[in-house]
Amino acid sequence: MKKHLLMCCVCVTFAANAQTSKTIMTKTITAPVAPVKPKELIMHGDTRTDNYYWLNERENPEVIDYLNKENAYYKEMTAHTKQFQDELFLEMKARIKEDDSSVPYLYNGYYYITRFEKGKDYPIYARKKGSLDAQEEILFDCNEMAKGHSYFSLNGLNISEDNKWAAFGVDLVSRRQYVIQVKNLETGEILPFKIENTTGGSTWAGDNKTLFYTRKDEVTLRSDKIYKHKLGEDVSTDALVYHEKDDTFDTYIYKSKSKKFLIIGSSSTLTSEYRILDAKKPDGRFKIFQKRTRGLEYSISHYGDKFYIVTNKDKATNFKLMTTPESATAKENWTDLIAHRADVLLEDIDIFKDYLVISERSNGLNKIRIRPWDGAEEYYLPFDSETYTAETSINPDFDTQILRYSYQSLATPSSVIDFDMKTRQKTVLKEQEVLGGSFDKNNYTEQRIWATAQDGTLVPISMVYRKGTKQDGSNPFLLYAYGSYGASMDAYFSSIRLSLLDRGFIFAIAHIRGGEDLGREWYDNGKLLKKKNTFTDFIDCSKFVIDQKYTSPEHLYAEGGSAGGLLMGAIVNMAPQLYHGIIAQVPFVDVVTTMLDDSIPLTTGEYDEWGNPNNKKYYKYMKEYSPYDNVTAQAYPNMLVTTGLHDSQVQYWEPAKWVAKLRVFKTNNNLLFLDTNMDAGHGGASGRFEAIKEVAKEYSFLLDLEGIKK
Repeated sequence: MKKHLLMCCVCVTFAANAQTSKTIMTKTITAPVAPVKPKELIMHGDTRTDNYYWLNERENPEVIDYLNKENAYYKEMTAHTKQFQDELFLEMKARIKEDDSSVPYLYNGYYYITRFEKGKDYPIYARKKGSLDAQEEILFDCNEMAKGHSYFSLNGLNISEDNKWAAFGVDLVSRRQYVIQVKNLETGEILPFKIENTTGGSTWAGDNKTLFYTRKDEVTLRSDKIYKHKLGEDVSTDALVYHEKDDTFDTYIYKSKSKKFLIIGSSSTLTSEYRILDAKKPDGRFKIFQKRTRGLEYSISHYGDKFYIVTNKDKATNFKLMTTPESATAKENWTDLIAHRADVLLEDIDIFKDYLVISERSNGLNKIRIRPWDGAEEYYLPFDSETYTAETSINPDFDTQILRYSYQSLATPSSVIDFDMKTRQKTVLKEQEVLGGSFDKNNYTEQRIWATAQDGTLVPISMVYRKGTKQDGSNPFLLYAYGSYGASMDAYFSSIRLSLLDRGFIFAIAHIRGGEDLGREWYDNGKLLKKKNTFTDFIDCSKFVIDQKYTSPEHLYAEGGSAGGLLMGAIVNMAPQLYHGIIAQVPFVDVVTTMLDDSIPLTTGEYDEWGNPNNKKYYKYMKEYSPYDNVTAQAYPNMLVTTGLHDSQVQYWEPAKWVAKLRVFKTNNNLLFLDTNMDAGHGGASGRFEAIKEVAKEYSFLLDLEGIKK
C-alpha cells in the first residue's frame, strides 16, 4: 500500500500530440490526498475495509474541504485548456437558436407554447386562447423566477379543466424535492400556501378545486404518499389519500386522457398496481384496478367504456395489448386485442377517436403503427435510416385524425411532424435549426454495425462521423452507453456533438444488454445475476471497433453517466488497456455499500434491478463487479469524474471515494480528475447555457488528450 501512496504526488507531462508524445511542457502539481479512516463493513461473514467511508458526511467541513481541493486541482491541471473551453462553449452556443419556441399544441381551448429569449437560460411558458393570433398570456417566466438562485427547476405544470388554476413545482437545490404552489391565471396571483417535499407533479380533479399530489419520504426521497388539497383550506389539513408502504414501490397520480378517471399508480421494477376514481367525485374512494401480483406489469389507458392495458400477463415477455370493461377491471376480465410477439416489443399506445397508435420496437428500431378502429387496413409510418429515433409527441386531443410525432437521427436534426392518419400526408412543423451556416447533414455518414459478444450475441452499435473518415485505426472515437433499467439508448441528434465530429471524432452508441433496445429479453439478460453482460458487451463493442480499425486503444474514449457511470467503473477495472480516456458522469460505483443502505434514496426500489445484497448470492455477485470494491494496482486510463454535491440519485460520496481510492492504486501518471458541482445534483447545472459549459469542459478533456488545441 505504501508504494501506491507515492502515486498521489504525480508529475504530469502534458503532450503536444498524444500520438507522438512529444513533450513541450512539464508541470508538477500535487493531487489531493484524502485522509485514510478505515471502517470495517461486515456482511455474510465477509469483511470489507472502506478507507473513505467518512466522505459521506455531507455537513462535515473536512469533506467540503476535500471536495474543494479536488476542484482546485482539476481547475489548475486544466488551466491550459480554459481558453479552449470558452471557445468551445461559444462555438456550441452559436449553433443554438436562442430565441426559440416549441410547436404550439391545442389543449382545452388554449394553445400552449414554451419559448426561450436570446441570452436567457430558462424557458418562458405561455398560452393563447383559441387562436395563435390571440394575445399571449405568460404563465411563468422562469428567468425571473430563477433570479438569485444558483439552481432552478420548474416541474409539473398542470392546468385545471376550467383553465383558471395552474399548479407547479419548484426545486432550488437539485435534490428533486419540489415545492408545489398554485397560480390564479385570471388575476396572476400566486396563492400563499406552499406544499413541501413533493415530486412536483400534481393532478386537478374534475371539480377544479381539488388538487392531488405526491409527497416523498424525508430520508429516502421515495415517492410514497398521495394527498389531496382543497383550495382555500390550510395545507396542514390535506387528507392522506394513499400510502404506499412497500418500500420497493413508488407511487404517483395522474388523470386519464379521457378526463374521466383519476388514477393512482404504484410500481416497482417488476410489478404494477393501479387505483381508479371518478374525476368528478374527488372525495370518493379509489378502487383497485387489478391487485398487485409479483411479476405482473401493466399500464392503463381509458377510452369510451373500456380500459386498454399494455401488459406482460400470460408470460407476454414483450408485452401485449388487452381490453376490459370499466365495470370489470380485474385481470380475469382482460381480453387480447394485440397478441404477444416474440420479436416485437410493445412499448406504448396513443388512443384517438378513430385510430389506435401503437409504439413498437423491432430489431432495435422504433416503429409507429396506425390501426383504424373501423377495421380498415393498418400500416406503419415509413422510416429509412437505421440510426434514428421516432416517437409520438404531445397528443392531448381525442377527436382528431392528426398524430403528432418527432423524428431525428444521429445526423438529422430533430423534427416535429403532424401526420394525417386518414390521408397519410405529413407536415413538418419544425426542424431544429443549427445556426452558423456550416452544418449540412449530407457531410456526415450514419452507420449501424453489429459486434459479437463473448457469448455469441450480436450487439448493435450506432455511429456517426464526417464523410471521408478513413478506417485506418487513427480516428479518435467516443463510445457511449447506459445499459440499465431497460432504458433504450436511441440514436439522437446533437448540435453540440458537432464540435467533436468536425474535429475528426467518431461518435457511437453501444446498445448493450441491460437496456431494452432489442426487447424485454435484452433487458432481462443485463440485470441481477446477469449484470456482467452489460460490461462485457461494452468491452466487446470496444474490441470490435478497434479490430475493424475505426480506432485504436490510443484513441478510444468511453463515456457514461449514473448507471452508465457504473459501466465506466466496471470496464476500467476489467479492460483498462482498451481506452485512452474515460468520462464518468455522476457514477454509481459503490454498489455493495449503497445497496446495503436502505436509508439512501432509491435503494429499496432497486432490488429488482441489482439484487438485494442482504441475500448472500446477490452480495457475492455485486462485489465481483462493484467498481469501488474492485479497484486494483494497475494502469488506468485518463479519467474525468463528475458529480453534484446535492445529487439525490447517486450520492456525491460514491465518485469522491472512488477517485480517492484510484489515486492510491493507479500505477501510472495518467490524468485523474474529480469535478464536483457544489450547487447542483444529478442532472448537473440548470439552465441551457450552464449545462453547455459542463459539456465544453468534458470535450476539452477529450480533445486535449488527442492533442487537438483548437
